[in-house]
Amino acid sequence: MREIVLGTAGHVDHGKTSLVRALTGIDTDRLKEEKKRGITIELGFAFLDLPCGHRLGIIDVPGHERFVKNMVAGATGIDILAFVIAADEGIMPQTREHFEICRLLEVKRGLVILTKKDMVDAEWLELVQEDVRQFLVGSFLEGAPMLAVSSLTGEGLAEVREALDTMVRGSEFSEAHGPFRLPVDRVFSMKGFGVVVTGTSISGRIGVGEEITVYPQGHTAKIRGIQVHGQDVPLVEAGKRTAINIQGLDTEMIARGNMLATPGTLAPSYLLDADFFYLSGNAKHLKNRSRVRVHIGTAEIIARMVLLEDEELTPGNRANVQILLEEPFGAWPGDRYVVRSYSPVATIGGGVIWHGSPPKRRRFREVNSQIFALYQDGSVEDISLLHLIEAGVSGLTFEQLCVKMGQFGKRFRKLLDGPISSRKIIMVDSERQRLVAAETFEDMSTSLQKILADFHRDNSMKPGLSKEELRSRISGDMDQRFFQMLLNTLVKQGVIVVDEATVRLMSHRVSLKADAISIRVEMEGFYGEAGLTPPTVREVQERFAKYPTSLIREVLELMVREQVLLKISEDLYFPRLALAALQEQIVAFIKKEGEIDAPRFKNLTGLTRKFSIPLLEYFDRIKVTIRVGDRRLLRERSN
Repeated sequence: MREIVLGTAGHVDHGKTSLVRALTGIDTDRLKEEKKRGITIELGFAFLDLPCGHRLGIIDVPGHERFVKNMVAGATGIDILAFVIAADEGIMPQTREHFEICRLLEVKRGLVILTKKDMVDAEWLELVQEDVRQFLVGSFLEGAPMLAVSSLTGEGLAEVREALDTMVRGSEFSEAHGPFRLPVDRVFSMKGFGVVVTGTSISGRIGVGEEITVYPQGHTAKIRGIQVHGQDVPLVEAGKRTAINIQGLDTEMIARGNMLATPGTLAPSYLLDADFFYLSGNAKHLKNRSRVRVHIGTAEIIARMVLLEDEELTPGNRANVQILLEEPFGAWPGDRYVVRSYSPVATIGGGVIWHGSPPKRRRFREVNSQIFALYQDGSVEDISLLHLIEAGVSGLTFEQLCVKMGQFGKRFRKLLDGPISSRKIIMVDSERQRLVAAETFEDMSTSLQKILADFHRDNSMKPGLSKEELRSRISGDMDQRFFQMLLNTLVKQGVIVVDEATVRLMSHRVSLKADAISIRVEMEGFYGEAGLTPPTVREVQERFAKYPTSLIREVLELMVREQVLLKISEDLYFPRLALAALQEQIVAFIKKEGEIDAPRFKNLTGLTRKFSIPLLEYFDRIKVTIRVGDRRLLRERSN
């Protein structure tokens, strides 16, 4: 069952840690420096068992402005916000910043707790309550329970527990089973156990003995043990405060900000497509390619904000952006992020990630707004098609598409059944489950036909293009299976003909130009007169010197395809009829004499060594004869 997570937020010294300690009996300040300075520096963790039977996980965040990045890490994944404001001070700078961060992360529920009630009188408390209500107008906390407490005397704590119990009773505890993800907030080593990683699991489930991958590094190892709130468990689900003992990795191989996830479920990238809201409280415009600090999960990554449709963004407005990260991160569509300025450091905006590994987009292109509109309002089918179109001829395997969509398992496969059945998506490799968009398939089909048409126009005497040459001309990225499926489809449609290794359009017929017709007629007579003593290719070229060498070669190849000539070697072509007569003569001779050798072949035909040796080797090659030493015998099939 998914656990509900409560997170605190508020200004430094407003009593967040004291409140958690009073509610749970757990002191979340574990560091020596925290004890000494009396402020929370790192994230603290506790739990509260509620009357409804559920255990509420609690994350206590630091309030000091120097540790806001730690606060952001803790706020990721919380379900209920405990917005803490000291009654004696009211709303302060970090009160505002923490609240903006929670809004940017789309925390949807919470309650307001006014601490230090014992330090103010009723009239002052009422003024603070009204001020806070005005501050919350229009936000997710407008109308939320507002409770005044004293962590010192215990007054109001029972009401807080009751309010939390009511909220948790109405919570959704089901979690779609899928890949596990846990943003890492602590890494340490325990003697006798090895590396331990802690964080709050944000999706899926995983168990002891299963493999887990550290992203973006890609290290994969087995889970040796799991603890939730200090207790050993066989598996963990989303929403739980988790410690995972990993086997076979060192602490240097994992860092805060990394993501632990089911192997093969993230694709770390330096680029993100995102929606960005620039807070209205910002004093100046945000310029294109501004250097910022991006907080995703528990990571803080330096990046640049590329405004796809603007040169600058005014406060209080949204923009379609590409975020150029200086370190790779593995994100899913729907993940929230927060942006803080590079220097001086302050929260300036945030939003939702649409695509965790997009192609680089060119600015001021109309298609960008169309793509981002699709991200926001498109169906699963539409967005899947977008990813496949952008993948081009390489396509995506089903697993790769799952990662891009942040959708996994049988439910997603079922969603794709429709577009696959209707041929909007083409399965080009059933073994690897590789998919391409029908649009890409059609584009490649059109391109193939154009390439063949252009080739036939420029090479009218050639029957077609070789398969490999054709594939390389269409796209160097197209693999053999996609190409073969494309050929098979066009053959079935009656568009092309595949003759062994050659491809041509169905409509193509070999045709000769005027010069070629003239050469062919003269060349056929030339070879016919020569008989078994034909000219070499060089002699043919000299005979027809007024014509281009390439044209001479084309006519020779055409006469070979027409079987007027037979190619014996690179330099010698013989008339087919003359060779047929010679073959009958040789077969008859060997049947009578039992064998033939070079001298007897020369005596039989009157040919010089220049022709006799290539011809003897030719008859060996076409399996009329077989050479045994210096002799030739008939092959069995010729007997």
